[in-house]
Amino acid sequence: MPPEVFHCHPLVTSKTPLLSQISPKSRFKRILHQKYCQGVGGRMKFTKMKLIPVLFFVLCSASIIRFLNISLITTNSSAPLPPSSLPSTHQHKCSSESSICKNNISHPQALSTSTDARIISDKEMKFLSEFFSRSVPCNLLVFGVEHHYSSIASLNSGGFTIFLQEHLQKTSTIKSANNTQVHKIKYNTVASKAYQLLKDARENPHCSPMFYQVSSKCNLALSNLPQKVYDTMWDVVVVDGPSGDTLDSPGRMASIYTASILARRGNKTHVIVHDVDRMIEKWFSWEFLCEGNLLSSKGRFWHFQILGVANATTFCTPQSYLSSSETPVNHSFEK
Repeated sequence: MPPEVFHCHPLVTSKTPLLSQISPKSRFKRILHQKYCQGVGGRMKFTKMKLIPVLFFVLCSASIIRFLNISLITTNSSAPLPPSSLPSTHQHKCSSESSICKNNISHPQALSTSTDARIISDKEMKFLSEFFSRSVPCNLLVFGVEHHYSSIASLNSGGFTIFLQEHLQKTSTIKSANNTQVHKIKYNTVASKAYQLLKDARENPHCSPMFYQVSSKCNLALSNLPQKVYDTMWDVVVVDGPSGDTLDSPGRMASIYTASILARRGNKTHVIVHDVDRMIEKWFSWEFLCEGNLLSSKGRFWHFQILGVANATTFCTPQSYLSSSETPVNHSFEK
């Protein structure tokens, strides 16, 4: 026979029950009721009441810890970096007997940080050294700060070099010479308007490369440069300026476009663009220098070879691509 199950129901008794009137069976039920129903309920109530302040304390502690963690992170990110963690002046160590090393390519000022605190890495400098050791003497045009490339300008003593920079330096690392000039130019563009400038250039016929002329009717054209810049057939054009690290900076839209126009005036011109890991440099290089003309890449440098094509109406035509004998060596980033 199954055991009897006791249900927790209130027992109806008189206010003053007499012990003599309660049967042993009823007394046993009352004892079970008090033990299993009233006792359990009391303990459960007691446990819940104790859990509420414990949970409240845990949640408050977690919130305080999270707040302190966020405060510490914010403080550390806004605090100035210690001198040991700041990028030091880049110094290229020569390990060969190349002509670049012999001409003091490791000049500290030639490779110091740029206006947007971006430096030329060892591999990037090695790339420039090897390239210019094969290219000098040449006609070299540089959009950028002259002390970054002063060693290359010294190496190009048998050629002609012009630097076009946003701000003239108080102290120049280049000695006055007939074959090297430094000019300050004014940029009328703003990096935040890059997409609109690109869209306008696609729709404006004065921005096309048809006549290989820099037209003042094109918003991207630098028409305020020294006349010597337009009259010279350039062998190499380096685009490492102006500044382009903030939305209110000039950006390199105009310098890349103008370099592409000047490069197409000759039979063959090398154009080297720095900081192509940034969106503007990447966009405008693809648009005006063309993927098919990309010879190689090293770090944040892209090296294009532009061939002059007569009566071209667009920048990236099938004719602008290299012939099969001059297939690009590397179209991907090489760190």
